[in-house]
Amino acid sequence: MNTSLLKNTLPHPPLPLDPDGLRRFRRAILGVLALLGALTVQAAFYDQHVLFDNAATDGPYAHSETYVVAPSTLEEVNHRIPATSDHCVSPPNALRLKWKSAPGGDWSVILRPPWHEWRKFELQGDTLAFWCYADTEITEANSPRIFLQDRTGLGSDSLTLVRDGARIPAGQWVRVKLPLGRTDPIFHDTSDRVFRLRDAVSVTFTQGLDDGVPHTLYLDDLMIIDGAAAGTTTPAAPAGLAAKGYEQHCDLSWRASNADDLLAYRIYRSWDGKNFTAVGTQRGSWTRYEDFTGKPGVPAYYKVSAINVAGSESALSDAAGATTRKFSDDELLTMVQEGCFRYYWEAGHPNAGLAPEITPGDPNMMAVGGNGFGVMALLVATDRQFITREQGAGRMLQIVRFLAKADRFHGAWAHFLDGRTGKVMPVFGKYDNGGDLVETAFMIQGLLAARQYFDRDTPAEREIRDTATRLWREVEWDWYRQQPDSDVLYWHWSPDYGFHINHPLIGWNETMIIYLLAIASPTHPVPASMWHTGWAGQSDRHVRYRQGWSRTTEGDHFTNEHSYYGIKLEVGEGNGADLFFTHFSFMGFDPRGLRDRYTNYFKNNRAIALIQQAYAIDNPRKYAGYGADCWGRSAGVNSGGGRALPRDDNGTINVMASLASMPYTPDESMAALRHFYRDLGPKIWGPGGFYDGFNETQNRFDPDYMALNQAPIVVMIENYRTGLVWRNFMANPEIAPALRAIGFQPDK
Repeated sequence: MNTSLLKNTLPHPPLPLDPDGLRRFRRAILGVLALLGALTVQAAFYDQHVLFDNAATDGPYAHSETYVVAPSTLEEVNHRIPATSDHCVSPPNALRLKWKSAPGGDWSVILRPPWHEWRKFELQGDTLAFWCYADTEITEANSPRIFLQDRTGLGSDSLTLVRDGARIPAGQWVRVKLPLGRTDPIFHDTSDRVFRLRDAVSVTFTQGLDDGVPHTLYLDDLMIIDGAAAGTTTPAAPAGLAAKGYEQHCDLSWRASNADDLLAYRIYRSWDGKNFTAVGTQRGSWTRYEDFTGKPGVPAYYKVSAINVAGSESALSDAAGATTRKFSDDELLTMVQEGCFRYYWEAGHPNAGLAPEITPGDPNMMAVGGNGFGVMALLVATDRQFITREQGAGRMLQIVRFLAKADRFHGAWAHFLDGRTGKVMPVFGKYDNGGDLVETAFMIQGLLAARQYFDRDTPAEREIRDTATRLWREVEWDWYRQQPDSDVLYWHWSPDYGFHINHPLIGWNETMIIYLLAIASPTHPVPASMWHTGWAGQSDRHVRYRQGWSRTTEGDHFTNEHSYYGIKLEVGEGNGADLFFTHFSFMGFDPRGLRDRYTNYFKNNRAIALIQQAYAIDNPRKYAGYGADCWGRSAGVNSGGGRALPRDDNGTINVMASLASMPYTPDESMAALRHFYRDLGPKIWGPGGFYDGFNETQNRFDPDYMALNQAPIVVMIENYRTGLVWRNFMANPEIAPALRAIGFQPDK
């Protein structure tokens, strides 16, 4: 997936030679899902119901927005309401709504689910339910009013917490249920448009009657439920609880509950093995939880319960205990690799063996490129014995069998495949129903490394090698020239629309590996000269392309030669780029000790990473957290990208950016790793390792994972430590001749 040119969201294909087209088209992966009304995401059960259960940290809740007009008052922090651990139902916290409604004044609070911006989940139910705790009695006369809004901007009827003489007593938790209709609730306005609860993207609490009295209301577990489904069956207690101590946290795992309406698990901790207190909540799709105890040498004991959508909680599981201990840097690296690999292993699709493009998200949507990275992470996990070799070979065999049966277009896979069927998923619109050469190259890079790694004479490993070889040989790289004499490769071809998208692949970006593999192909090669006319082309067309997405003349001829923060950059537009440029093509391809006529790419990648760190130290936009040990801009959730700094900087740090740069900047990347884990750990570390990214200025710490970003951490750390994936990819006999044909030379 190319996110190199992240910017505006447009579901339209780019025009020929339009350099903004790539950035508009590929930005869709992070933004356009919410705009494509035809796309229905099959969300996990939890995401079909939960709007809020807890925030990653106390303080201003990132997914809220406040408005207040005096003389009314509203507690707010940076125009957001606070999350607080003062009172809660699902630990560790709840939202605090503190107001006074005065004559002539007004206030409102908008709460949006973390997924509202770009994930299209259909909510299931007809009733808004939530827990509330009031410091004073709530009646219809002093209740806030509540309404919901859907993706089209239409709102529901305005309701109060109570009506018809009912009351919410002070000082106790009460679950409020507000019926909003049946099956597919529809509220009419003065037009023919309708509000649909299933597409709700916000809940607003706003001023009711002006009683002039201060009130405080704690809100927790906001959900959409089926009010008629009472859910009287209590889930069974989770079984098989195990605990393992790391430096700052204990990793808990258990067997999945078989309850049909399982919503979440609740985590209980004890310091003495006797008195257990609820400390955390985990969505029902995970059977793992990371509890941070704060320091090494701390013993802790745990129990877990299961909770269904009706709020019924099981008995507690048997107890398990663990003790934290001090870790060396080497142990921290292993911990991070194993944690990030779990995303691919534990979230792997039961049919495809691949991991979802994003979690939370559609569990059947498999991104081919991100899973090409996942294949390389599988080699690392096997070699480091996170899993057995038999397990690794078994998963690899499942993957290649799936890929062999999946839709292909002149040998290229689509960007997204349905994990159930292997059919193309045209996520970006009707023209996106064919082969994606970039995603395909990322997968082939992984398959070639796997072909060398699984070298034993067993039925499984022989089939892996044979199938990987066949898939590699079947990619028609030359077809994607569009014309026999074309000087560039093109991104996409559709069986229905041909080369309608018409997007050329021009560097500097992550597409370097496409040209290397196309030149190396034993069956459908392109001329080695296309390295220079396509990837590194100097024509007016290439210059306009680079200027279009970078909006600078620095590096628009591929080479740059400017210095930033005293660091010379030989290749690349502007003051560097998103750091995934330095990772995605270099997870298999080892650039050490080599240079073409333009640069030594290892040294150039190091320069880009150091420029990014220097930028974070400089921090011209004064974002919270930035510094020598907190740096790294790249594509991801909530990320503005990092290709032009400070223009594209929105304060979001992408964790992969600095950690996957470990081969280039080992000291600087290790400092970031220590900071991320030891200082921010409970905010950004979860069951699949580090989350995608965070924004301390916005107090935003979303529990998101992307296949795009988890595996590069695993693989590039391993390339720094042992060179495992580099060694296996470079051992393929087709690679060295291709590099010689391009003109790569040893660089002392």
